[in-house]
Amino acid sequence: QVQLVESGGGLVQAGGSLRLSCAASGRTFSIYAMAWFRQTPGKDREFVATISGSGATAFCADYVKGRFTISRDNAKNTVYLQMDSLKPEDTAVYYCAGGIRGPLSTASNYIKWGQGTQVTVSS
Repeated sequence: QVQLVESGGGLVQAGGSLRLSCAASGRTFSIYAMAWFRQTPGKDREFVATISGSGATAFCADYVKGRFTISRDNAKNTVYLQMDSLKPEDTAVYYCAGGIRGPLSTASNYIKWGQGTQVTVSS
């Protein structure tokens, strides 16, 4: 069983950077495609970025392309989301997710979810 714990959220000014981490327990981390989603109150969970188990394939949503980068270190059982040039509209709770199929951008494909970490970008 894989459990996911996010960290690295916080308050940052517009234009700043944050790096989120998602640490996974369990020995089978490398078989999981991993992804980051985000959610604001009253809205559906929104895809941000995803990466294959090996790390060879990754892509992100158009609205974060060029600003956010997903990566993983399977030796550390950790996936990262580097967020640069942050905007107030990036404010959300960010969740990491793991799935057997993927990398895919649909939340229903992911079977493991972390608790989320709050990112707040002030203008």
